[in-house]
Amino acid sequence: MNRKIIFLDIDGTFTEPESNIPPASAQKAVRRARQAGNYVFLCTGRSYGMMASLLTYGFDGVVASAGAYILMGEKVIYDSPLTERQKKMAMDVLEENGIFRTVECRDGAYTDEGLKDFLRLHSTEGRNSELLRWREQVEKSMNIFPMSEYKNQPVYKLVVMCPSVEALVRAGDELKEDFQMCIQDDGRRGYANGEVINRKINKGTAVKYVCDYLQVPIEDSVGFGDSMNDKEMLETAGLSICMENGNEKLKKIVDDICPCVAEDGLWKAFQKHHLM
Repeated sequence: MNRKIIFLDIDGTFTEPESNIPPASAQKAVRRARQAGNYVFLCTGRSYGMMASLLTYGFDGVVASAGAYILMGEKVIYDSPLTERQKKMAMDVLEENGIFRTVECRDGAYTDEGLKDFLRLHSTEGRNSELLRWREQVEKSMNIFPMSEYKNQPVYKLVVMCPSVEALVRAGDELKEDFQMCIQDDGRRGYANGEVINRKINKGTAVKYVCDYLQVPIEDSVGFGDSMNDKEMLETAGLSICMENGNEKLKKIVDDICPCVAEDGLWKAFQKHHLM
């Protein structure tokens, strides 16, 4: 069997949306896959500082900030924050459109005042794993601080939330030359959220970079995800798998669908596709 590189999204994939602790079956699947000689990477939109507790479960590497910051072990192999021009442009356009902004830096994130109340109001509605995760982290202050404490550290991406999907679309159109606006929810429930990502970087470009770095053919990569910010990763990986709890649009473009992680989905998929 050729050595594989497995890329795992976190929220709704390696862990349940409201938990930062993966089920025992997911932990075991990662251990067994690595014992079989495969590489396993976390591949997430989170900043590096917002995922520290998960690194204790044992991974070969990390793709953080939707591909803008990549580590192999403890070695940084890719580091590409926004330019000052890009950051200012994004911050100004989002503010003008009434959108809550969270800037993600390497070791933490800084968010606009009022976001906590917005999350309390909307995050229990529907099955939006991103809002559930953000409510959990903001409530517990997991390296998420008020925007007033931001001291101009390098920014890797922005998370955006607001009552109207139209506002996100409008801002995305203004920013489209430099950024991709990845909208996670369609706004039908009275809220919308997403990510503003450097157009040249995403989880898909990260998959290619890691494969090149490790000299593993792209067809021997495997991607697991559940939301639209996993789209490029799943389109790029040699084998793409969406969780049963995942976005319905995403399910239409993948090679396979597995049960949710709470139902031992990763373990079953690793077995099915001979990753252990």
